[in-house]
Amino acid sequence: MNRKILTLTLVLCCSSFLFSQAKKPTIMVVPSTTWCYENDCVTFYDNYGEEDFVPNFRKALLNSDLKLAIVKLGELMAERGFPLKDLEQTTKSINQKTIEEQALESKTSGSPIAVTAYEEIINRAKCDIIMELTYTVNESGPRKTISYILAGKDPYTNKQIAAASGTGAPSFSADVVVLLEEAVLNYMDGFTSQLQSYFDDLFENGRETGVSIKRFANWDEDLESEFGGEELNVIIEEWMEENTVKGRFNITDATENMMIFEQVRIPLYDARENAMDTRKFVRELQKYLKSTYSIDSKLITRGLGEAQLILGEK
Repeated sequence: MNRKILTLTLVLCCSSFLFSQAKKPTIMVVPSTTWCYENDCVTFYDNYGEEDFVPNFRKALLNSDLKLAIVKLGELMAERGFPLKDLEQTTKSINQKTIEEQALESKTSGSPIAVTAYEEIINRAKCDIIMELTYTVNESGPRKTISYILAGKDPYTNKQIAAASGTGAPSFSADVVVLLEEAVLNYMDGFTSQLQSYFDDLFENGRETGVSIKRFANWDEDLESEFGGEELNVIIEEWMEENTVKGRFNITDATENMMIFEQVRIPLYDARENAMDTRKFVRELQKYLKSTYSIDSKLITRGLGEAQLILGEK
């Protein structure tokens, strides 16, 4: 009996230790596009003759209330064991001139707008989840309330994965940080639980991305050409089966000239425990086709969650 009790105790202790060591997602807190627009913290550009805009985080961080609010949310997340990426340090690490030029490029100039300043920052940060903050301070005489929205998003698909919103109790405090903390405190555990559940799914089943394979018109081969006795489309599909998490992906279109893969589940980390992204994943396919079949190709990324491999030349 004593031996059984000892064994059970050891199992429970090990389970508790493993649970406490569960990997947490890295998170970056950023102002939402709505907040940036309402507070004149955006960069405008011409998009097919129409005016469009992207958030200007550098300008937004000059707002002291926002900066303090982001720091406070960071503290609340850190208290719950979630590692954070610092928005301000990330923006400083990227050449500002490059960001502004990229944000101002229009599609009519031939430069894709798919990778915006926002995505450049998120990509550099290599965070698992983006936590967007929107807030408004409401005044009624000497009393103030704060209305807020917290939206957890997957930076690759831009899907909302967690949310919390509401209006805090009236207060005579003029401090945005105090108002925000009082308003969100009761919802933080539920919010972080949603984030963790989503990350656990990513960790087990992979991150969702999109991959397309195409060919240059002047290439003598196509996706139905045989290499080593196997059609190229079959070779690529087998590579995807072996390298996606649990072989999960969908082929939504396939011809002799292209293959479109959706809901491609790629690992969160590579063999060295470095963050995996869509570009790095497809680059492995590019290397494989070059080393095994001497097929040259050009790799193009569109945003964070889509990559295109064009076969035939670089």
